[in-house]
Amino acid sequence: MSGERIDTDLCVIGGGSGGLALAAGAVQMGARVVLVEGHKMGGDCLNYGCVPSKALLAAGKAAHAMEGGFGVAGVAAQVDFAAAKDHVDSVIAAIAPHDSVERFEGLGVRVIQDWARFTSPREVTAGGHVIRARRFVVATGSSPFVPPIPGLNETPYLTNETVFGLRERPDHLIVIGGGPIGMEMAQAHRRLGCRVSVVEGAHALGRDDPELAGIVVARLRAEGIDIHEQTPAESVRACEDGGVEVALPDGRALQGSHLLVAVGRKPNTDRLDLDTAGVASDRGGVRVDARLRSTNRRVYAIGDVAGQGQFTHLAGYQAGVVIRSILLGLPAKARGAHIPRATYTDPELAQVGLTEAEAREAFGDKLTVVRFPYADNDRAQAEGRTEGMVKVMVARGRPVGAGIAGAQAGDLIGPWAMAMANGLKMSALANTVLPYPVLGEINKRAAGAYFSPKLFDNPVLKRVVRAVQAVVP
Repeated sequence: MSGERIDTDLCVIGGGSGGLALAAGAVQMGARVVLVEGHKMGGDCLNYGCVPSKALLAAGKAAHAMEGGFGVAGVAAQVDFAAAKDHVDSVIAAIAPHDSVERFEGLGVRVIQDWARFTSPREVTAGGHVIRARRFVVATGSSPFVPPIPGLNETPYLTNETVFGLRERPDHLIVIGGGPIGMEMAQAHRRLGCRVSVVEGAHALGRDDPELAGIVVARLRAEGIDIHEQTPAESVRACEDGGVEVALPDGRALQGSHLLVAVGRKPNTDRLDLDTAGVASDRGGVRVDARLRSTNRRVYAIGDVAGQGQFTHLAGYQAGVVIRSILLGLPAKARGAHIPRATYTDPELAQVGLTEAEAREAFGDKLTVVRFPYADNDRAQAEGRTEGMVKVMVARGRPVGAGIAGAQAGDLIGPWAMAMANGLKMSALANTVLPYPVLGEINKRAAGAYFSPKLFDNPVLKRVVRAVQAVVP
């Protein structure tokens, strides 16, 4: 009924990954929950981000595998670009029921499909309804940031919200932005038969450890992707033939058929009227404390809009923190040091905790850095995946950061994330026995490399061993 007043325990604004996790958990624990979503259930992750990008990368991987190897003759991949996009759509469709209105209404959540706007510190309006709640959680996510590049507003361009809608294969895709989104899309399109150029104002994958990022960037260049680092796009324009042109600082110009802008994201706060609710925000999103509570004690924020990272798994973790605080009254606080991140290029790039540069600044000469190469792993040799390494930063016997560049890095970062989340020592990983042969032994061997100098380069230990051998019959 239009104009209905709704009283509830919890109002979740945003039906993306964090908001859905929070709503499902809260209603099943006995809270009255209203969920407001103005666009698509599942948010960016399901519809424009994690899910479609990994599906397109899988299509590119299948095409790349046609090159052969291991005694199998290669053949030219026959890529049906529209069929690859059908695969993307089918993956989204398979996952969508889990995030659907029907599922959440079945759980007991009141779902309102409209945009929410605060009208007071305790009320929002959405779909003609007035919702009064004991607590609100803003989980509205983020959107592509469009930089003020001269000519961009007059030039057709794609973002992650529109690139998956292409049905015809781009002849030459120009990507502005060399971060995770830009590099993943660059490799996926290159493997599906497109010519690809990347324009990056700083260093490609610049947030990650440069030693590890360099392994990935080198592979992408070897696959034929033209990567321009420390080269900002000075201007863009539409060409008469329907293509685009990107001007570079040195006077060169790149001409392509399509332009993808992937330079970052901005929090979705514009529609909310946060000031009316007494909720402070800035360019990073809603300002929150360690409990993820805003300047209005009744309003919390999680996920991209909370400004502490733009990862689906981080939003899910923060949902759990907020549930403990709101529903159980526990003094739960969010931590960030144990939250991993991954870029799903081939090879993959993953990181948890501090990079080497960050760890050296924090721990100085108390830091030990250990490395273990993929090439020294038997499973990697058997499968021809010898490119890459594990790199671990250790202080006081515990990992404070770990980075991996190589096959399945996103999976292999898991044990390091677990170790950091639970304060485990390096010995916990070194003592773990794994089946042979698995890639996961790379982590065990990296942990063992930390102890090797203590065992094998220790003159005192060698004297003890010789003394024991001299007296034991």
